[in-house]
Amino acid sequence: MTRRLVLTNEAARHPLRRALPPPVTAKPRDDDHDIKLFLLSFAAFFTCFYSFFL
Repeated sequence: MTRRLVLTNEAARHPLRRALPPPVTAKPRDDDHDIKLFLLSFAAFFTCFYSFFL
């Protein structure tokens, strides 16, 4: 007996919830983004304060 390809969430019991797509899992957080944001902020503040003191 072959099984049909289903695009529904079989874990849901209610017919309306079964028609919804399965929940999306969270992607792992990229720690490289935090370092880039820190360096960009540091450079912006350094440029700002350096321009005030010149």
